[in-house]
Amino acid sequence: MAKSGINKQGISRLMRDLQREFDRQGPIHVPVHTAMPELPQLGSGTTVNYNGPVFNGDVSGAQIAWNNETVTQNQPHESAVAAGFEDLARFVTDLLRQLPQVGLSDEDREDAEAAANDVLTEITQPEPEPGRLRRALAMLRGVLAPVAAGVVAGATAGAQEWAHTAITGLS
Repeated sequence: MAKSGINKQGISRLMRDLQREFDRQGPIHVPVHTAMPELPQLGSGTTVNYNGPVFNGDVSGAQIAWNNETVTQNQPHESAVAAGFEDLARFVTDLLRQLPQVGLSDEDREDAEAAANDVLTEITQPEPEPGRLRRALAMLRGVLAPVAAGVVAGATAGAQEWAHTAITGLS
C-alpha cells in the first residue's frame, strides 16, 4: 500500500491544541449577515390617487376604516420569523408586493403567491423544516423562470430583469 504523505500524528496534535485553545477562550460567536439582492422596481412609477387614504411605504399593523358606519377590527398576531431567515422574509414579502405587476397569468400568479406564502409560513415556524422550505422556494423559482427567460407573453417592461433578480435572491 502506498504511503499518503499525511502526517496523522501532526494533525491529531494540532486538533488537540486547537481544542485546548477553544476550551480556554470560551464560546465563539460569529455574526452571519446575508447579502440579499434588491428587487428592481417595476412599472413607470406613476402614482394614482384615489378618494381615500394612500400609503407609500410600510403600514405594518395599521387598521384603517374609511366610509364605514359600523366597524369591527381585529389585530391578528404576527408570527415571528425564525432566526436567520429575516432577510428571506423581507425579500419574499417584497416579491409578493410586486408580483401583480409582473404580468403573469392569473394561474401562475396564484401559484407564485401560494409558494411565497408557503415560504413565509415555514420560516415563521420555531424550527423551519428544510425540505418544505426548499420545495416552496423551488416552486416559486419555477413559476418565475419563464419570466426571467423572456418567454411570458404580456410581461411588463423590466419584468425579465426583476424575475432574474428574484430567482437569484431565492437561490
